[in-house]
Amino acid sequence: MDINAVIEFTKNQLKDEKTGHDFYHGERVAKLASQMYLADHEHAHEDSREVAIIKTAAYLHDTIDEKVCADSEKVVKEIDELLPQVGFNDLDVWDILYTIQHMSFSANIEHHYHLPLSGQYVQDADRLESLGAIGIARAFTYGGKHGNKIHDPEIKPEKLVSHDQYRNHEETTINHFYEKLFSLADLMNTPAAKKEAERRTAYMRNFVREFMQEWNVD
Repeated sequence: MDINAVIEFTKNQLKDEKTGHDFYHGERVAKLASQMYLADHEHAHEDSREVAIIKTAAYLHDTIDEKVCADSEKVVKEIDELLPQVGFNDLDVWDILYTIQHMSFSANIEHHYHLPLSGQYVQDADRLESLGAIGIARAFTYGGKHGNKIHDPEIKPEKLVSHDQYRNHEETTINHFYEKLFSLADLMNTPAAKKEAERRTAYMRNFVREFMQEWNVD
């Protein structure tokens, strides 16, 4: 299935995004999610309908995100009109829309949404993008864009229990590692993602350990 129209839609929607949720992030999520799905399912193939669904949801997932989208309802309607034109049936469209509307970390703080299998791979790939070297770069980019301090020993990490708290509490970028990023490995759905999350989390823990040594001039 040709999803070039989806790719072009995503490029246009995210052309001004500068906080790590840009088109290239979506492209990496699409590659990661489809690669992990194929790794976990030996009889699956690259040009299958399931892989097309995975890639499409991956590309589109941040086009409706409240962090980067001023009118998510409008964009959802545009996506709902676009997908049948690409060749997706009603069930495919439902899977894709349900995934991108319910996969975010913030949406699952107070209630865990069970995603279709395709959505689980997209969610895992998106969370992997918050880990490792890419995750570190994205964390500091987002924190700087929103005026967060790099680190402040007087501001302690909080246990996140609600969407509103997550969006509005006083945060530093280093605290973000403890409040969210270090927990993501335990939230992965799929075998391939669990393995990769362990590797990327270990890399991040080493980074934070080195950061604190340099911060404290140890």
